[in-house]
Amino acid sequence: MTVVLKNQYLTVSINEAGAELSSVKSNDGIEYMWQADKKYWGRHAPVLFPIVGRLKDDQYTVAGQAYHMGQHGFARDNDFSVVKQTETTATLELTDTSATRAMYPYAFRLRLIYTLTDHELTVNYNVHNPANQDLLFAVGGHPAFNVPLADPNGDLADYQIRVAPRQVYSHIPLKAPLNDAANADELDLTKPLELNRELFKDDAVILALDHHETTLMLETDLDDHGVAMTIEDAPYVGMWSPYPAEAPFVCLEPWWGIADNVDSDGQLSHKMGINRLGANKTFDAKYDISFF
Repeated sequence: MTVVLKNQYLTVSINEAGAELSSVKSNDGIEYMWQADKKYWGRHAPVLFPIVGRLKDDQYTVAGQAYHMGQHGFARDNDFSVVKQTETTATLELTDTSATRAMYPYAFRLRLIYTLTDHELTVNYNVHNPANQDLLFAVGGHPAFNVPLADPNGDLADYQIRVAPRQVYSHIPLKAPLNDAANADELDLTKPLELNRELFKDDAVILALDHHETTLMLETDLDDHGVAMTIEDAPYVGMWSPYPAEAPFVCLEPWWGIADNVDSDGQLSHKMGINRLGANKTFDAKYDISFF
């Protein structure tokens, strides 16, 4: 089933499967979201939970027990329930089941809250811990945007990403699929990042944001269309397009978590970027996407 939000500027579609944002279309017919052509990548904007990225050997340990989980966790492959909907808002919910507990030994309630206001879509993550023990988790987004947007003759190399604040960022390299934070270097984003295929030859480009509000603007000189993502308080953001395939999309990924470090000992409590949520507490995070 698909949930539809609409106003005078945009029509937004969200799949109950994975609570995945699948379409944002302007009233003049521009589709901003990647349409999941499996030739390149068969997803639109998966929800990453309860991990972001990949675990070392696809496994981790809690209280001496080993558990197996694939890349980015299981939320993206589960059906959410719609608990609230209006013309411009929708709340979708996933809770633990016997199937999730076989991979992840925690009770949880994950809500995705989508709010459409004029040309902007706000995505809220709400993680609630209903248990009397700490909940260890990561959460994040993986939205993919069409490139080109309006000019059919455009290409990835015609686009750039401007980042605000304009500064030099810590860049965390990947020894795919794991992070190598000990060998972090610097990426000068005082000027726009010109996109090209080689940029993604080592997988995603990951910036450390240190929980500072950050805006990434995907834009082109071909026309006046693009997207601007403002991330309120995430520790990381990823930018990704498949390599070497000439896929016509790029992802901007706000992360409250990260792939395992190359030196990970496998214990979830030691995992880099893991969030610890106390008993009966709630975690909130959000990002906004403006479409122009």
